Amino acid sequence: MIEPASLNAAGKTTMGTPSGLDAKQAHILDRWKVGRPLVCCRFDPSGRFAFCGAEDSTVRRVAVAGGKTTDLAGGHDSWVFSMAIAPDGKTAFSGGGDGRIAAWDAGSDAPKLVRRIEAHRGWIRALAVSPDGKVLASAGNDRLVRLWDAATGRPIRELSGHAGHIYSVEFHPDGKSVFSGDLLGSVRQWDAATGKDLGVFDAKALHTYDGGQQVDFGGVRGLAISADGAHVAAGGLHKATNPLGAVHEPLVLIFDAKTRKLARTLLADGIISGVIWRLKYLADGTLMGVSGANSGGHLLFWKAGADKDYHRLALPGSARDMDLHPDGLRVATAQADGLLPIIRLAAGKG
Repeated sequence: MIEPASLNAAGKTTMGTPSGLDAKQAHILDRWKVGRPLVCCRFDPSGRFAFCGAEDSTVRRVAVAGGKTTDLAGGHDSWVFSMAIAPDGKTAFSGGGDGRIAAWDAGSDAPKLVRRIEAHRGWIRALAVSPDGKVLASAGNDRLVRLWDAATGRPIRELSGHAGHIYSVEFHPDGKSVFSGDLLGSVRQWDAATGKDLGVFDAKALHTYDGGQQVDFGGVRGLAISADGAHVAAGGLHKATNPLGAVHEPLVLIFDAKTRKLARTLLADGIISGVIWRLKYLADGTLMGVSGANSGGHLLFWKAGADKDYHRLALPGSARDMDLHPDGLRVATAQADGLLPIIRLAAGKG
């Protein structure tokens, strides 16, 4: 149940906090066995389904109630690394290691492939749809962000400037700009209408270069912009003393969106080999992150203004992605063991 909408300082309508939201009450409601190891997941706007990308090149639609799974095949020839759903729920987009975007008829009873786009050279790491549903953003290992007409798949423009693989992409809540984060710890903000580079956020604390192992490691694995647009959160890892041995801990950097200056560093001490894969702001201002690696998976929660997580929920396996349900109370996590746990951020089962 959502509290009534209200007006913010700018006079715009905003939704209230979901009734009962309390991260400390977080608990697992269901654990749906989807099949092959999962890499990514997104809820559709109705909240009835979660769409998941898997290692076997298949997209799967999972019924949140009951766990019934429908395979969506034929879109990719490689792992499915990223998902995005149009705000109207009619189209789901998936991005694969084959450099291809697949568009699916998500709103039908039997989802079918609508189109395939040869979009990038190499892996597509991230997808996002603009708040108005008109533009699809994609990014990946070719160091490019590309914008597409979400309805037709027609290319709109290409955004270049990153020096490393791009791992994350998100639209500003007002839809006017796009943020992208790369391996080397650079977060760029782009004007969505013109493609102009609006500036860079320095998230180099999320990047490590190990000279002995000769490897760049880390990067901006998750991005989130607060609902009021005031803060940009970038997540990944630090303390990478042995990158190939997975010795590192989760780290989140909070930036002032206007000045692009670092405002706060968020820690989650003691989670060895943990990586922040995705971040979401909850309705009460809490920042939620999902961490997963050899040490297992966790949902982590930071209060606004705090430097350390105030609660963490252990997950049943190594998490690779998560998404927040439209009701603001449930969360899905994509797990390496093929599970899709559904978590409730409140007491009870409702």
